[in-house]
Amino acid sequence: MYDKANPLFLLCESPLHAGSGSGLGIVDLPIQREKHTGFPKIEGSSLKGSLREFFETKYGHNGDDNEANTLALFGSDSDAEEGKSQAGAMGVSDARLLLFPVKSMKGVFAWVTCPRILYRFKEDYQLSGQELELEIPSPGSIAPGSNLLLAGQQVVLEEYAFKEVQESEAVGALGEWLASRLYEGQDYWSEKLRQDIFVLEDEDFQDFANLSTEVITRTKISSETGTVEPGALFTEEYLPSDALLYSVIFTRGEFQNKDKDKDTIRTEEQLRTFFANTLNESPILQLGGNYTLGKGVLRTKYLNL
Repeated sequence: MYDKANPLFLLCESPLHAGSGSGLGIVDLPIQREKHTGFPKIEGSSLKGSLREFFETKYGHNGDDNEANTLALFGSDSDAEEGKSQAGAMGVSDARLLLFPVKSMKGVFAWVTCPRILYRFKEDYQLSGQELELEIPSPGSIAPGSNLLLAGQQVVLEEYAFKEVQESEAVGALGEWLASRLYEGQDYWSEKLRQDIFVLEDEDFQDFANLSTEVITRTKISSETGTVEPGALFTEEYLPSDALLYSVIFTRGEFQNKDKDKDTIRTEEQLRTFFANTLNESPILQLGGNYTLGKGVLRTKYLNL
């Protein structure tokens, strides 16, 4: 049983392809999605693997406390010596979508969300043992003074016009809560997050999350002829830049390997502090495919509550 749970926020600095294999539809390589909602997600196994690679690359095989802490967090490799393997002291949930960026006629783009997403976020946040004192805004509401609002109380996202949009203090409070934790010291992005969240109906959000991802057509050029190779045309789906997701990181004390001195067993607090300090010092993470093309760059923020 895990002793502590805390949220980890993931902000896409570049388009992200967390793939789900070959697709049966018009997109050859789709992204991972929830089965029952169709909302984009990142599997917990994908996120944990990326975190493990990040920690192991950072601390290498130095034989110091950092390497030992990394091994305690993520567990031993499958090829560990017999009798010395152990499970990791950290669990990672699927990363769920919180804010989705959509092109706007005014304000460049909006971050959209919906009550279903926000209710689920509040429930997941409570796993940390703390209440999230935020009111769930009504659909069709934006923050007071939003850059998105056009004449006639309208917001236009892509080719869709939303009329009778209402300014809501609850949306402003949500933006303030997120901005103060994710964009501290970054005036432009902090102000945009405070002003440019738009709460949609659940069904409208589902449509944008399903239909407004980036779909890129790629091909392969022959090095011999300089022309397209036959049958090498394919499409890839990406979660767009500026999408915001969150995961829940579960921690417990290190498992007591039978060959380990009990005095060296690391506590939950020691491992959680190590995890938090490492990500706060180096918050950039790479996840998913096409990293040589600059894809999947994430900015992380771990709330050590």
